[in-house]
Amino acid sequence: MTDYDVLRVFCGPDGGYGNELGVVRDGSVLPERSDRQALAAKLGFSETVFVDDPERGVIDIYTPTLRLPFAGHPCVGTAWLLDVPELVTPAGVVGTRLDGEFTWIEARAEWAPPRTLRRYESAAEVDALDVPPPGEWVYAWAWEDEAAGRVRARAFPGRDDGIEEDEATGAAALLLTDRLGRALNITQGKGSQLLTAPQPHGWIEVGGRVHLER
Repeated sequence: MTDYDVLRVFCGPDGGYGNELGVVRDGSVLPERSDRQALAAKLGFSETVFVDDPERGVIDIYTPTLRLPFAGHPCVGTAWLLDVPELVTPAGVVGTRLDGEFTWIEARAEWAPPRTLRRYESAAEVDALDVPPPGEWVYAWAWEDEAAGRVRARAFPGRDDGIEEDEATGAAALLLTDRLGRALNITQGKGSQLLTAPQPHGWIEVGGRVHLER
């Protein structure tokens, strides 16, 4: 079996929750895309990362069913694990930095896969949502405290791969930040926390806590 690390990314303040991520540190053991896709499907995480160059931060990201040019929680988790100043993805070069308990990435909204951002009137409405049938990728959100930039969100990938809800989704947070044009403090899923901040020239930072599971 291929060796891999398991991280939880975008953990809550007490270290709980977060979205699990698989990281194969030595991507050379599975150089073929078909083999990587097969392992990602077998592991069943919302994303699995293959590191092709740990010093330069070159990575390759897969869901259980497809390859992604960019994704938020894999980049945050891998940035923490490798401790490099940037990551190289097919979408572009992602800046990274560590700031106390938070790991940050800097990316662009146009790199994120398409998402339907669906606003609700209250956090209670978001909490009460049932998982929709497979179809469009929906990021359901509502203001908890608009003045403070606090958001309640849930993410439904709409894929038929066993992942009905994403516990924490950096790319969707990136898109929501781009749309609203302001820094956000997002509570997603059962209790994950994502922080975002717009930067000059169309860049957006997304940050969170990362814990090594094994």
